[in-house]
Amino acid sequence: MQKLTNVGENLVNDIASRYGLSHGAVTHMLVAVNNGGGSMAQFNCPELGGSGQWMRGGMTMVGDMFNNGLKTTVDNLCNELANILSNNQIFPEIPAGTPGSNQWWPSNLGSPFSSGAQNNIRYAVFPNRLAVELNGQVSVYDTLDHNIGGVSQQQGNNTSLTFNSQWGTINVSSLPLITGQALPTVENTNFADVSAPTANNMPDNMTTNNNFNNNNDLNNNTNNNSSNQQQSKNANLDNNYTANSNKQPVDQNNQKSITQTLEIIEKLAQLHEMGALTDDEYNTKKSDLLSRI
Repeated sequence: MQKLTNVGENLVNDIASRYGLSHGAVTHMLVAVNNGGGSMAQFNCPELGGSGQWMRGGMTMVGDMFNNGLKTTVDNLCNELANILSNNQIFPEIPAGTPGSNQWWPSNLGSPFSSGAQNNIRYAVFPNRLAVELNGQVSVYDTLDHNIGGVSQQQGNNTSLTFNSQWGTINVSSLPLITGQALPTVENTNFADVSAPTANNMPDNMTTNNNFNNNNDLNNNTNNNSSNQQQSKNANLDNNYTANSNKQPVDQNNQKSITQTLEIIEKLAQLHEMGALTDDEYNTKKSDLLSRI
């Protein structure tokens, strides 16, 4: 349990009474707001709907996402806790460089250019170093050539930590440990492994090239399928041609002559109907033409 000053105990008891919460729930939220520098908090409090996030002047998220009354309660509570933290000595003073202190990292690291907290993990980023505090235990990592731009926890896990650098998203447990106890290694395919090149920890040009190669592979597969289909069609045409070539060839001149003869007979029939030809003339001429076919 987090130790509080006498002033802190009195304020927590008063808030717990007014909000209808337990002493432990208010203390949990107080620590969360304090870890967020008084401007944000990430918490996991069953009395307030489980996991949630609060940002001063911004969005409040709770487990029961459609419970606006609960969101209002969390927002009011966190704002009040942020105010008492800024105006009162709530926690006992702890020497700098001691776990539990606001300056909990080793003093030889100097001042961080970025720090924060999520749930039960606190972190501070220094040149070539990353300090992490988990449950009061401080660990220091070598950040190698990474330029850290942001730190985040794996969803639903309170002991994993990742950060963003120019090489993508990297798991803290993959970095060389300098002092302290290493964070538990969590297998998660969403995070990059610095030991193996992936889309996340590659330079942008390598990722682009991989995407280009993948597109080429897809195009090649498509072209191969089209080529196979075309070859199949050509084979069918060849087979049809071979089968037709074995049949008796048709005399095109003879076919043309038959067509012309039938056209003449049709014209003679029209003349016969008009009375221009007698029955005998028509039948004689018709028989003569048919004998030529």
